[in-house]
Amino acid sequence: MSYYKLTSDQLLKINTLAALKKAGYQSKSVKDELRDNLIKKLVNKEPTFEGIWGYEDTVIPDVERAILSKHNMNLLGLRGQAKTRIARQMILLLDEYVPVIEGSELNDDPLNPITKFGLEKVKEMGDKTPVAWLHRSDRYSEKLATPDVSIADLIGDVDPIKAASLKLPYSDERVIHYGMVPRSHRGIFVINELPDLQARIQVALFNILQEGDIQIRGFKLRLPLDIQFVFTANPEDYTNRGSIVTPLKDRIDSQIITHYPKTLEIGKQITVQEADIKEAQKEKIVLNEIAQDLIEQVAIEARNSEYVDEKSGVSARLTISAYENLLSAAERRALMNGEKKTYVRVSDFVGVIPAITGKVELVYEGEQEGPGIVAHNLVGKAIRTQFLDYFPNPDDKKKDKGEKTENPYKAIINWFGEGSSIDLLNDLSNEAYEKALLSVPGLADLVKNKYPKKSKDEQLFLMEFVLHGLAEYSKLSKSALDTGTRFKDLLSSMFSIDDMEGFDEDELS
Repeated sequence: MSYYKLTSDQLLKINTLAALKKAGYQSKSVKDELRDNLIKKLVNKEPTFEGIWGYEDTVIPDVERAILSKHNMNLLGLRGQAKTRIARQMILLLDEYVPVIEGSELNDDPLNPITKFGLEKVKEMGDKTPVAWLHRSDRYSEKLATPDVSIADLIGDVDPIKAASLKLPYSDERVIHYGMVPRSHRGIFVINELPDLQARIQVALFNILQEGDIQIRGFKLRLPLDIQFVFTANPEDYTNRGSIVTPLKDRIDSQIITHYPKTLEIGKQITVQEADIKEAQKEKIVLNEIAQDLIEQVAIEARNSEYVDEKSGVSARLTISAYENLLSAAERRALMNGEKKTYVRVSDFVGVIPAITGKVELVYEGEQEGPGIVAHNLVGKAIRTQFLDYFPNPDDKKKDKGEKTENPYKAIINWFGEGSSIDLLNDLSNEAYEKALLSVPGLADLVKNKYPKKSKDEQLFLMEFVLHGLAEYSKLSKSALDTGTRFKDLLSSMFSIDDMEGFDEDELS
């Protein structure tokens, strides 16, 4: 009977070293486990890292190559690029259960113990040594590198309380309290934000990576630790807060560079997958494709913005939070109006602003503008970019067969040019929202002619989208009210006292 052919239930019934040997168990290193299980998945065409989109042809193949090479690895990339998620999914490539000597502090392999406790247990009890089973979920350890992390935290130290309670001299190995690294023996150990770890602490990792042993105080310990190390680092940290010391970097076998989603579609997949949307929200709110595209476009605009620090990056958490806030804005509006169902609106993007302001690192010019203004500008740029995917360019003056094509927005712009305006408040009821949009001549006709098969709700969304789009292309004026947005003629707004409120005399002059 082979150990590898046993079911989980059969394995858990093995409780002595003798039974383990009879089952055909053979010791295997953690890196061999990862390699062997990855090979099985690749041969069987099974996905290796599920739910991580956009890395299928870039990052994931690099990680797989590193695992096949039995390398320790460093995942290098800006924030929000799924570095920790990749590391956490690696436990799925471990065997479901491995045997350990029962009571062992460092997960001693019954056939290959490394601690004094394990060696003495096997020597004393032989084949009767009790065996326990460790699930793969308990073989993963993670530590965020912060300036206050000590050698004792990671490697270990002498425990005076243990020495006193057991009446042991400090020269006895049993007085050692092991840190997180040795306790990760036969598992995966992840250090997040490695550059933030003090240089002297990084030096303490040299021996573990190169020789597989540790040094604690004055003890002559040689513990051949079996650990798969995964480090994560942000390139920004190399200059802002710290760096990876060169000898340690040299001992990390593979460095894998991560990246942000390369397409808007991949970004949408990630956002929808990660957003925490309640069933009640799904039932109450109807969300369209354009709104989802706008959310992703905001992140794209932020990554290209002159006001946002490029080195800091724009996390995927921005779009996730923005998506959640967009639905919550629509939900709040529906609750206030006593409506059982509502369709998302462009005006609901007011809820997206708080998700942006706390997620982008501004450069000096951005700080001068202020995070709120920068956030509104990013939403505006997203609308401007996406607008051309659905409607003609308002600046397009091409001629068709020698004749100037008629401006599709003429009736709308002329109505505002006559001194008319429209206030779209954030919390309008569905009925009031529809009435306000239908009051603009030519707006409904433009959308119906372009999208005759769209539902009424989606046509209303597109009508509001047109107003915002025209404002972004400077065909209309858009000004923020305390409770919504006002659209009016661009020229008249330049001389409007209302629109000058909030500016000091120096700015006006």
